[in-house]
Parts: sequence; C-alpha cells; structure tokens
Amino acid sequence: MSFVEYSDFIQDGDVAIIYLSHNNVMPVKVEQGAQTQTRYGVIRHSTDLIGQRYGSKVTCSKGWFHVLHPTPELWTVALPHRTQILYTTDIAFITMMLELKPGSIVCESGTGSGSLSHAILRTIAPTGHLHTVEFHQQRAEKVAEEFKEHRVDHLVTVRNQDVCKDGFGVTGVADAVFLDIPSPWDAVGHAKVAMKKHGGRLCSFSPCIEQVQKTCEALQDRGFEDISTTEVLLREYDVRTVSLPLPDFGPDPETTEEATPAAPPNHASISLKTTTLPREMPGHTGYLTFATKPRT
Repeated sequence: MSFVEYSDFIQDGDVAIIYLSHNNVMPVKVEQGAQTQTRYGVIRHSTDLIGQRYGSKVTCSKGWFHVLHPTPELWTVALPHRTQILYTTDIAFITMMLELKPGSIVCESGTGSGSLSHAILRTIAPTGHLHTVEFHQQRAEKVAEEFKEHRVDHLVTVRNQDVCKDGFGVTGVADAVFLDIPSPWDAVGHAKVAMKKHGGRLCSFSPCIEQVQKTCEALQDRGFEDISTTEVLLREYDVRTVSLPLPDFGPDPETTEEATPAAPPNHASISLKTTTLPREMPGHTGYLTFATKPRT
C-alpha cells in the first residue's frame, strides 16, 4: 500500500480507509491480531481486513462497511486534524495553477496536517520531490511519521524551522512554492531563492484580504509577474425527482358538434429529474494568490 501506488489486496501494516457512511470515514492502521470498534461492530483485522481486496464490502455484527484504498482525497476527509486544512476544491485549483506534474520539485510551508502535501506527492511522483517546512516541532515529527507510514517518505523532506527566518533549506531547485503561513510576505524572498533560475510558480493561501494586500506588495517588490488572487467557492446542487401534471386543454375544437359523452378528467403526469440550490453552502475559506517568477 502506498498513497502514490495502487495495491489490490490489504496487507499487514497498510493504512486502509474504513467507509462507514458518506460523512463517516476513518483511517485504520492494519495490524495482525488488532481490533477496531465502530458503530456497526468490531472489525477484526486478521479476518476482516488482511487478505481482502480493496473495495470489499465487509459485514459486522450490526451492519457493514467498505474498506477502501487510501487516496489524497480520502485522507483529506479522514485525517486527524492538527491544524485547519485545505480541502479538495482548493487543492485541485492549486495543483493546476502551480503547473505540477511528475518530476516537479515543490517547496511548501507550513505542512500542518499534511492534506495538501499528500496531493502534491501523488502529482509529482515518481521522480519529483517535496521540501516541506513546519514551524511546530511536534507537528513536523508527526507528519514525518505519517509520510513514512504511508510509504511516501522517499519523495519528501520535512524540516522543522521558521521559513520566514531560515527559508526552505534549498536554493535554486523548486519549480513551484506554496505558502500557508500567517505572514507569507516575510517568506517571499526565501521562496524566490528556492526557485529555479528559469522561473516558476508561487501560490499563497491567506484567509484575510489584508494578508493578500501585503503579500502582493512583497511579490511586486521582488519582481514577480502575473500576480492574481482567486477565491474558490463550491456549490453543490441537489438532484431530485419531481412529478408534474400534464395540462388538460379540453376537447379538440375540430371534432364534430355531435353530442359526445363527457370525458373523464385527465390526471396524467410526468416524472423528471431537476436540481435545486442547497439551503446552505460552504462560504469563504481563503484567498489564493498566484504569481510567476520571471526567467533570470
């Protein structure tokens, strides 16, 4: 099992995703002889998980669940939160706008809970590399353990340092830089140093527009080009079936005037699919500021 390579069968030591319901997903470290308690009963790893094919439906004493192969998207909704995280809507847009591809070298700060990091690693595998910086020591140690457990540690270097003071620890290697820190304007200079001479892309995530303003000023002062800020909002429509009555336009005027018995009322209807706006929708998450380092 790896987050960047697919396996058919569950093995001892894997991290599997237990899909209990649409809004109840949990990661499980598979271990011989171990057990996991769920709302549907106990999961016995030796008999219920090990040797089963990923995607299998497993029956417990009070119900059933599916066991899924881990992906960055599933990890985003199942991971233990140590910080606020980025979700798939923003992650997909960031990956596209930073022009990430297999073989890309990426610098990231801060690592946080590793939601974006796993998506980056899948995109840049098998020959790329992620240099990620986390200021908080315990969070840096924990995410390094998770990378090793998920068998992607060969693709990532975790550093515990202050990116605003010490930079990313690399020079002239990055194709792209991502910043998710309280004062990204203080790290713009270090980001430029870490990027390749032929240029590259930078993205900064900030929840407040005042942060965006200061970051854009720092980017302009450092010679970055194509500076733009985007806010991504997701709106999911509810699809449902409705029944509409067919109109009754009365008798045909072209029929003869002879008296005819009155026709019974027409109660015919038609069923069709339609969409409705959600009553509630997620609001503002943050602003994504993008810029390009020109060739030097």
